[in-house]
Amino acid sequence: MQMCCLNTSVEAMEPSSCPGSGTDSDKPALGKPLDSGMDSLKVRVDGSVFVVNKALLEQHCEYFRALFQSGMQECQQDEVHLQGLSARGFVLALRVLDGDRPILGGDEIVEAIECATFLQVESVTKHLTNIINSENCLLMYHMAATYGLWDLSHQAALFIKDMYSDLKEDVVSTLPEDLVEYVESLIPSRYVTVCSHSPTVEQVQDCQRTVCYLDDEDREWKVLSHLPLNTSTTMAGVTVLDNKLYIIGGVHDVSMKVVDSGFCYDPESDSWSTISSPQQPRYNFTLVGHEGCLYAIGGEFDRKSMALVEKYSVSTATWRCAANLPCRAANVASTKAMSRIFICLWKPKGVTEIHEYVPERDQWVLVTTLVRDQSYGHCMVGHRDNLYVMRNGPCEDFLMCVMDCYNLTTGQWTALPGQYANSKGALFTSVVRGDSVFTLNRMRTTEFAVEEYRWKTKRETKGFGRIGSMYTFLMRLPKAKTVGNTEVLTDGLEFGNRIDHRRRDSLLQCFD
Repeated sequence: MQMCCLNTSVEAMEPSSCPGSGTDSDKPALGKPLDSGMDSLKVRVDGSVFVVNKALLEQHCEYFRALFQSGMQECQQDEVHLQGLSARGFVLALRVLDGDRPILGGDEIVEAIECATFLQVESVTKHLTNIINSENCLLMYHMAATYGLWDLSHQAALFIKDMYSDLKEDVVSTLPEDLVEYVESLIPSRYVTVCSHSPTVEQVQDCQRTVCYLDDEDREWKVLSHLPLNTSTTMAGVTVLDNKLYIIGGVHDVSMKVVDSGFCYDPESDSWSTISSPQQPRYNFTLVGHEGCLYAIGGEFDRKSMALVEKYSVSTATWRCAANLPCRAANVASTKAMSRIFICLWKPKGVTEIHEYVPERDQWVLVTTLVRDQSYGHCMVGHRDNLYVMRNGPCEDFLMCVMDCYNLTTGQWTALPGQYANSKGALFTSVVRGDSVFTLNRMRTTEFAVEEYRWKTKRETKGFGRIGSMYTFLMRLPKAKTVGNTEVLTDGLEFGNRIDHRRRDSLLQCFD
């Protein structure tokens, strides 16, 4: 059987002309037929023969890279035999290498894990991580641990921990004891928020300039950390990357003067540090964290919107230009789904466009268009392979919003029935954890269960009694224990033995 990849085409923006924003043109092409000049290789798996690009295998598969560089007789042959793998598992690996993102069933997951382990294909492991959900997480966790695919096993365990109250019965009854103990040792992610605040001075400290988290056990909002005095969250970019909170930009006051430095909070050390700001000062922009980088998207400066996008590498602590947005935009709605970055842009006459940023090509790609009369996407969240777009209701009604769902796998839109209350902009604080969505306003914190074609209210608790815009996100925080009259935040197995003492009276006091 011969394997030949099909051509694919997408509508994309031209790469940015900024220095350092070039594409990876030297990589072997994915999603294209084998060129007659390319070095091909026959791979026999389970009675089937595949003709594949040898350079592609060498780049993406550690097994073949070691084979081709070993100097052994096998690396000179035109055909390689792989023992102990299924043909379907190998086909799945080739599909992922070709850029496909298949949603897999139970047997396919097992075969993909087997192939990813044997051939050491990082792309397949990453794809499996991206499709973890409540239906397959136990299988992913168990099989990945069995085959020694530790990164996937750990990510599946973290997902289970975030849904442990819903999955505990199945976890205890189906998984080996050591795997259950590992899940229970992990730290769950918390719903965290910070309001809009301008910089202050030590003589006029504001006790409300705090980052707070929702304690899932007692359903109370508690203080995590106080903002540094010269930090502004007013019209700033706020995001979490690798479990660290980043606050970039923001303005001092109505003069719209931009704060010079960016700030990073590390919950492991309970400390703040400064980082450089983007080359182009900006406010009212979107900040996205993805695979070791921060992306400052659009925004305003001197009351003019911009299309400029800049990328910050955490490892090198440097900013550089990335591909510009298709148009000037500020306060762009964005989300991540299946480890992919998506944004909403508005066009005239009720048109909302969804674009994806592809880091490998440094391109913005138009994914789909939603047309609704006088209604635009104001917020977007990703759950599994779905994008949920929240837009204003009829006659610019923002108190009762409507929602549409775009499925990335099928390419189909579905209008969710009914309307969703958006009092004080609660829907615009939506954050997904497992199969739940958390929203927040001054009156209440609401957890929705994401079901097919609807969000169903799961539970409600007290709100976050602060005024101003709220930024919301998830973080994994040190475990909390109570010792006497002191709340002790101690690290779990992942963080060591550091202890940070905090007074119990740090519980957030809410005022209307």
